Amino acid sequence: MKKRIVFLFTLALIAGGCSTVENVTALNRINSTKLSVGMDKSGVFKIMGHRTRVIQTDLFTSLTINNPYRSEILQGKDKTFEVFYYATDDRYEDGTISDDDLTPFVFADKKLIGWGRIFLKEIIKNNEIGTAGKAKKSKSGGAGFGKTKKGK
Repeated sequence: MKKRIVFLFTLALIAGGCSTVENVTALNRINSTKLSVGMDKSGVFKIMGHRTRVIQTDLFTSLTINNPYRSEILQGKDKTFEVFYYATDDRYEDGTISDDDLTPFVFADKKLIGWGRIFLKEIIKNNEIGTAGKAKKSKSGGAGFGKTKKGK
């Protein structure tokens, strides 16, 4: 029985590609360089990915990362924006994802209009988006990660 468990664990690691948080964030950073303003949502998802990855951290622990990590809908004064957040960094190198590790990709009328925290802040400011903006969980499963770090 013990040999079977070890075999299945080894097989799971091989099948999973031995992904790490750093592998996922590095791939997202590389893929983001292939994007351009004006791309439609399906084109961005094709490049950035739109799936869930399970990362085995040890024999008994695994983490789940949704790609995109999370999403929200922001209602501006004249326009609705969709924001998809992808994990692009692991600043604390602790195997968790914090808000600081996420890059927002902003869409209007199903087209990519820009990305990055500074860009998103300008959209929020220029479109009078405040606490009235409604957040919506991602279709890929909500928060997106088995462990999260908040507020750093």
